[in-house]
Amino acid sequence: MNFFRHRPLALPALALLIIATGCSSADDSASVTVPEPDGTAMKLCRNLHKALPAKVDGLGRDDPGPRSALTAGWGSPAIILRCGVERPPKMTDPKVALGSDPKAVGGEVNGVGWLMEREDGGSSRFTTSSRLAYVEVTVPSGRDTSGVLVDLAAAIKKTVPEGLAN
Repeated sequence: MNFFRHRPLALPALALLIIATGCSSADDSASVTVPEPDGTAMKLCRNLHKALPAKVDGLGRDDPGPRSALTAGWGSPAIILRCGVERPPKMTDPKVALGSDPKAVGGEVNGVGWLMEREDGGSSRFTTSSRLAYVEVTVPSGRDTSGVLVDLAAAIKKTVPEGLAN
């Protein structure tokens, strides 16, 4: 007995299921804009990329697309690191320095200075200060940020020297 002769829709339905499954994406990996730093920052960022930890705040590394030595990611929703970003405008805002900006504050974690900015969706964006390249870390809403910054501090201190970025 021919299976397909009595079930004329079985083959097309099976083919459709295979095509739909193959084309659907269960990939939730993040996508980011890759920075375009100058030569000095590019070299520092490549060194940082090699020194980054395999885990941050207990989450495994899962770099975003497009793949680059200037970006890294951990977990889902992803903690995203971008190296060689532009200096954020808030970094020179007097309100931040005085502590009167409700969405931005400066601080230090394990010897690395950071500007913290609260984004509208509840995530936090941190940018290093007083380093020869700006490193930005975005932490999704609901995640404890201190563990993230502690886990990244050693790699940043080792590869991105203190100083003023261009």
